[in-house]
Amino acid sequence: MSEIKIDSSWTLFLDRDGVINERNFEGYITSIKDFIFLPYVKEGLKIISKQFSRIIVVTNQQGIGKSTMSENTLNEIHNYMVESLKVEGVIIDYVFFASNLRGAQIDRRKPRSAMANEAQALFPEIDFSKSIMVGDTGSDIEFGMNLGMKTVLITSAEKVSVESDIKVNNLKELSDVLKF
Repeated sequence: MSEIKIDSSWTLFLDRDGVINERNFEGYITSIKDFIFLPYVKEGLKIISKQFSRIIVVTNQQGIGKSTMSENTLNEIHNYMVESLKVEGVIIDYVFFASNLRGAQIDRRKPRSAMANEAQALFPEIDFSKSIMVGDTGSDIEFGMNLGMKTVLITSAEKVSVESDIKVNNLKELSDVLKF
C-alpha cells in the first residue's frame, strides 16, 4: 500500500455517502434516522483530523432536485453529522452540496469542480495540489484528479473504473497510509 506524505497545510475533502455514512443504494438519506456512521469513521477521523488545516465535505444530493427531501432536512442531517463528529473532537469546516439533478443546465455535481472552487473562495489558503479527496465512486475520484488532488478510494461493492492514488477499506485505514 502506498503512502501520502502531508503536513498541517493540507486540506482533506470527503464525500459523504459511502465514506462517512452508509449509502442507501435504493434511494437517499432523507432523515437523521437514516444517517448511520460507517464503522471506523469516527476513530479514523479523530486520528487524521488533527493533521489537516481544513476538512471539507463535498456531496452530491440530487434528492433535493427530485423533491424526495427538502434543503432544510438536508441541513438537519448535516448538522447532526457535524455535531456528532465535533463531540469526538473532529471539526468539519464546511459541508458543500450539489442539489441539482444530473445533467441540469447548471450542474454543480462532482466530478465538476464547482464545490471545490466554492471551498477555495471561502478558504483562500486551500491549495488543491496539497489536498486529498476521499470518495467511494468514480465521480469522487475524477473530481479530485481534475483538480490535481491526491485521491483515495474507499472500496465498496460499487465497481469503480477510475484509478485512485490509494485504495483503503475505511477512514481508519487511511490514517495508516498518511505520513505526517
